[in-house]
Amino acid sequence: MSGFFKSSIGRKVAMALSAFFLIFFLLMHVSINLLSVFSKDAFNTASHFMGTNPLIQFVMQPVLILGVVFHFVMGFVLELKNKKAQGVPYVKNNGAANSTWMSRNMIYSGLAILAFIVLHFIDFWIPEINHKYIAVLPEDPTRYFGELHHKFENPLRVGAYVLAFVFLALHLLHGFQSAFQSMGVNNKYSERIKKCAKGYSILVPALFIFIALFHFFTNH
Repeated sequence: MSGFFKSSIGRKVAMALSAFFLIFFLLMHVSINLLSVFSKDAFNTASHFMGTNPLIQFVMQPVLILGVVFHFVMGFVLELKNKKAQGVPYVKNNGAANSTWMSRNMIYSGLAILAFIVLHFIDFWIPEINHKYIAVLPEDPTRYFGELHHKFENPLRVGAYVLAFVFLALHLLHGFQSAFQSMGVNNKYSERIKKCAKGYSILVPALFIFIALFHFFTNH
């Protein structure tokens, strides 16, 4: 297994698998949050289930956190390896001519997303852990909508969320397609896959932005 991660192909495959895992999580996350726009009760029910189900809390949640950490660490490792390869005299690289802006700046969009994750943890995950395991407050199945709605009162926070989702879209536009390439997907369905990946990369961040703006404007 250690040899797998030492190889360039192994690292790229591992990166792709972690990307697919996080892409699936984003789809599930935006689907649940979108309920808050259409039905307060449905959002509370779904959030209460996610927040109290032992399998999700004690198995899936730690796996998700490890997945996020692994993805970012592996991303930085690959970036350093690429920079090192570009520094070798016999390797000629014209980034602007051979790649897109998004592919050349994945490290920066990744850092912006990482900063957002820290903010998101401060806004939601840490208060949730405090509520259930530190302060041990009584569980209220109807509290979730109010907590989400309240977070989007501040225009600066909303602006930070919107900007982060723009960076997420830029990151996904290259990363999603790159993940398929790393897995060796190259067949008659490749163009369709690219179109679906592009649609996902735009639609999911756009829905997150819509949710944030919806709660902001309905707060005022």
